[in-house]
Amino acid sequence: MPELPEVETVAQGLRETILKKKIISVSVTSDKINADNEPGWAGRLKGKQFVDVRRRGKNILVDLSDNLTLWVHLRMTGHFYYLPDEVPIDKHDHIIFKLENDKNALRYNDYRKFGRVRLFRSDEVMEQKGLADLGPEPLELSPSEFVSMLKSTKRMIKPALLDQTFIAGLGNIYADEALFEARINPRRMTDSISSKKAAELLSIIKRLLRKAIRNMGTSVDSFAGINGDAGSFQKYLKVYGNGREECCRCGGKLRHEKIGSRTAHYCPRCQPLR
Repeated sequence: MPELPEVETVAQGLRETILKKKIISVSVTSDKINADNEPGWAGRLKGKQFVDVRRRGKNILVDLSDNLTLWVHLRMTGHFYYLPDEVPIDKHDHIIFKLENDKNALRYNDYRKFGRVRLFRSDEVMEQKGLADLGPEPLELSPSEFVSMLKSTKRMIKPALLDQTFIAGLGNIYADEALFEARINPRRMTDSISSKKAAELLSIIKRLLRKAIRNMGTSVDSFAGINGDAGSFQKYLKVYGNGREECCRCGGKLRHEKIGSRTAHYCPRCQPLR
């Protein structure tokens, strides 16, 4: 599933291509992706203008004129593509936005149909479950706030970092990489991490996320930006999904195992459970 850097990459691409443009038509070929919307929702978008694109956690919020917002969650295989009209429609292009005075169209593509595109009033969207219950943004947290968060709960650090109500936007990739860089075992209890080590972990998380955003995210499966280009941060991965069996730091054998409901990738030698 795309994480914060990948979703931010898509949001940035949307800001650069569709802002201030007017929708002249919306065609929808999959009821599953927009199953939560009222009948005729696509028709309400005709004549509306794209006024802003925001990211909250792993969610994209596309604000339109007249107090309307499209809440998008890409899930596993959702993509936005901004493509010329002459490019043939793909069978997985399930929503197509035709734009005024534009030879390109915005397409929502999702071959597994796990993603969701939902329409809300802009002044109500942040009250919806899945947005209202999100934790703080990691790039906006101060060290003291993060320390307080870890001390206020007693749970394993890896599941805590994946919990979107605890901290928003992190997933397996950046949680594993940050814990490796900080030499913290993914089973370490949050309240046992010193204030100094917690501040270091947050600094590492921020550095990794910013570097990943600069590299258009991590493409380890199907992720791509709206121009179809893949991200390049995967070349910097040290423990997650790169096929490496030996630790790049100590030469020890990396371990992949389930912690909670997700697989953790770490080095037991560099990240001992004290």
